[in-house]
Amino acid sequence: MPNIPSLPSQSVTPDEASLRYMFRLAGPMVITTISFTIMQFVDRSMISRLGTEALAAIWPAALVCFVPGGFAMGALASLNTYVSQSLGRGDKKDCSSYFWQALYMGVLYFIVVVIFMWPAAPLIFKLMGQPPGVLEMEVVYFRVMLFANIIAVVNWSCNQFFMGIHRPIITMCASLCGQLVNVAANYVLIFGKFGFPAMGIAGAGWGTFIGMTIAACINVYVYLSPDMNSAFQSRETLSINFNKMKDLLKIGLPSGIGLMVNVALWGVVLSSLIGRFNKEALAATSAVLSYTSLSVMPVVGISMALTAAVGKMIGLGKKEQAIKQTNLCVRISMVYMGLMGVCFVLFRNHLMAFLSADNKVIETGVNILLCASVYQIFHAARIIYGGSLRGAGDTVWLAAVSAMGAVLILGLGGLLLMIFFPSLGALGPWIAATFSVVTVGLANRWRFKSNRWMKIDLFKRRTADVPVQTEPAVQ
Repeated sequence: MPNIPSLPSQSVTPDEASLRYMFRLAGPMVITTISFTIMQFVDRSMISRLGTEALAAIWPAALVCFVPGGFAMGALASLNTYVSQSLGRGDKKDCSSYFWQALYMGVLYFIVVVIFMWPAAPLIFKLMGQPPGVLEMEVVYFRVMLFANIIAVVNWSCNQFFMGIHRPIITMCASLCGQLVNVAANYVLIFGKFGFPAMGIAGAGWGTFIGMTIAACINVYVYLSPDMNSAFQSRETLSINFNKMKDLLKIGLPSGIGLMVNVALWGVVLSSLIGRFNKEALAATSAVLSYTSLSVMPVVGISMALTAAVGKMIGLGKKEQAIKQTNLCVRISMVYMGLMGVCFVLFRNHLMAFLSADNKVIETGVNILLCASVYQIFHAARIIYGGSLRGAGDTVWLAAVSAMGAVLILGLGGLLLMIFFPSLGALGPWIAATFSVVTVGLANRWRFKSNRWMKIDLFKRRTADVPVQTEPAVQ
């Protein structure tokens, strides 16, 4: 198999904090996240054609599924940290060994999740206060996506490994192939084309499952290829290593809790509060979150690349370069999301009308988009500073501050606004959601500027055992 293009080695790249360097590292991940978000948007556009109930059901179901999924993704992000720091230290065999340990733990975790959450699905959505017609659709989609997450673990592990070794183009190619298959499969299965039965919202779930499987096959094929095995011994490190599992869990558990709370629990709390109103409010929230995903996912791609870049710089002992990389990514991301916020304000009526013909949904969604526009630049700060802190292994802070934002500010604050200001309607919880994003964004910025992450040493106990690097880190 031909060599996969990668970043220049450090001997060729004099300034790892340059715009050119960060663009080449982050570019493939930005393309990957944008294409994934577009795919999700197209999926939701198809589902919206099934009616207001289907549109109202898709997002809460996806969010509940992302509670265990978000924990796994956050925990697996520790793989990026250890792989990138091992790469910077010149220990390539450790890179692949960490990959296998992450994969073993991830698959076992989701098998347990399916066993427990499949029968509990109806009760979960009932406790969230979802309308009866919407609840039935939520359960169907949620159960399919539980199985899809077992396959997703393979993709998440591969993505973090390839990002950690600074070869994100592999992830990009596999993801694009899977996403194209996903869109085609959804069209066929949702509406019943080419002789297939119309499966409705279940078809959307199975389409995602098929797309993920294609991407997983491509990722595994490349990971086990002769070139990858020659560089990282990817076929020779399959043995279970409990010490490396412990390493991954040490920063992975708080990272998993942080992402689960930051995204999944935040969304579940918001959906639970909104569900107390009506299906139109839920549908409007689903539509707005679809648009905010379009705005935020490119920044998520930059954040993932930044985690790998910061991890490598720390492994090389260049922490000042990590600061420069972070500041550059913050500026780019805040400008971009600030512009997206302006677009939300200017085109809010057209954006809502595109996803729904229901006047009540449009009226509610237009006001919600104004809230979403306010927190865009703070969301950029939250994600970018979070990615940098994750690269340093400062994940306990991220978990704690995310929990504060989701439970106290959004959950308790949103409930109080509903009680004392009922006239706000669905806008009340969204005002609380805006404050939670602003607060967490400012808190992550303060943490990064305090430089406390610089004192973290993930490999302190093994300093003497690591070989001295005598060749470029990336070939």
